[in-house]
Amino acid sequence: MRRAFGSRDEGASQARGLHLVRVRPGSRTSPRHLPEVARSCLVPIGIGLAAHVGALLVASSTAASTRQPVKNLLVAWDSKWYLRAAAGYPHHILPGKGNSAQSSLGFFPALPLLVNFVHTVLATSYVASGIIVSSVLSLVAPVVVWWALRDVFGRQGATRGAVLIFFSPGAFVLAMVYSEGLLITAAALCFMALRREKWALAGLCAAISSAADPLGIAAFAPCAVVAWKAWRDRGTLRPFIAPLAAPAGIAGFFAFLWAWTGTPLAWFITQRRGWQGGAFFSGIPTAFRYVYRFGFNDINDTVKMLSVLVIAVLLVVFLKGRPGAAFVAFVLATLFLAAASPIVSLTPRVALRAFPLIGVVGARAPRRLYPVLVGFSALVMAALAAMSWGSARIPFTP
Repeated sequence: MRRAFGSRDEGASQARGLHLVRVRPGSRTSPRHLPEVARSCLVPIGIGLAAHVGALLVASSTAASTRQPVKNLLVAWDSKWYLRAAAGYPHHILPGKGNSAQSSLGFFPALPLLVNFVHTVLATSYVASGIIVSSVLSLVAPVVVWWALRDVFGRQGATRGAVLIFFSPGAFVLAMVYSEGLLITAAALCFMALRREKWALAGLCAAISSAADPLGIAAFAPCAVVAWKAWRDRGTLRPFIAPLAAPAGIAGFFAFLWAWTGTPLAWFITQRRGWQGGAFFSGIPTAFRYVYRFGFNDINDTVKMLSVLVIAVLLVVFLKGRPGAAFVAFVLATLFLAAASPIVSLTPRVALRAFPLIGVVGARAPRRLYPVLVGFSALVMAALAAMSWGSARIPFTP
C-alpha cells in the first residue's frame, strides 16, 4: 500500500515524535499520546489562521476603499448562489441564456447543507451562517491536509507543503462562502483513510467531496487506484468499497434534482445556460486566443492563460517529487475535469482544489528557493484577492 502514496523521507520515519503517523490497520492511538496529537495540530491551525487573517486584512482594506461592509466581499460572486441554495433550491430551471438563466440549481449541495444546519442550530442569518462555516473550514482544512502530507513527507514536509497550499494564489476564496474548504477537507480525509485501509470511511469522504463540487468526483480516482493495487497485491475485494461509494454524493444530488425539478440534468442544464456555454475543452484555447489577439486587456483570460503555464510547471515538479499513485490520480483527474469545462479552464482555484499538486511542490522545494516561492505566492494571492473583491460592488441580501 505504501507505493500508492509514495514513501517518507528517511529522517521523517524516525521515532522522534513521528511514531503517531505509523498507523497500522486496526491499531489505535494510545490516550497518553493525545496531548502530542493536539500539539501537532497547533502548527496547521496556525497556518490556517495566518492565511485567514491575511485574507481578511486584504478584504478589510478593499472594503474600505470601495466603501462597503467586509461581509459583502465574503459573500460575493458564487457565494450568493451557495447561500440561496442553503435557503432552498428552486423547483424550475430558468429559461434563456446568460445571467437570466442563472440559479442555485447550478451549485452542489454539501456546502449549502452545512450552512443550513448552522442557520437552523444557531438561528443566525444565512450570511452569518455561511461566514461561520467558511471560517471553521479554513482552520479545519489545513489540519487535515497537514496530517495527510505528514503521512508521506513527515512533519517538516507537511508544514512546508501546507504553507504553500494555504498561501497559494487562489486560497483567498477559503475566507468566502465557497466550496473549496469542504472539498479539500473531505479529500484529505479520504487520503488519510485510504492509507489506513479504512475503506468505508474513505468512500464516505470521497462521496462528500463529490457532493461539494463538480471537481470533487476526482476523489474517485485515488480510491480506484488504491483498491486496484490492494486487489493486485493481496487479492482482496474489500478496498473496492471506497471507489464504489465515491460517486454517491453526486449521484444523490442528481437523484434529488430528478425528484425536485423533474430531470436529473438540472445542474448540467443550468450550468450550460447560465455559465458554461461552448464546446468542451474550449476554455484553455479560448483564453490563449483572446490574450494573443487583444493582449492583457481582460484580467480573467490573462489569469487563466498564466495559470495554465504555471500549473504545467508545477505538474512537472510534482511528478518528479514521487508523490505516489494516489496523489497523482487525484491531481490528474482534477486537472482533466477542469480542462474539460468551456469556462473553468486551469485557474488558481483549480490548483487549490488539486491541493496535493501544490503541497508536494512545497514539501520537495529546495530550502533556499522555498521562502521566495511562498513569499511570491502570498503576494499574488493578495493581489488576486484585491482585484476580485475590488470589482465585487453589488451587496447580497438573502
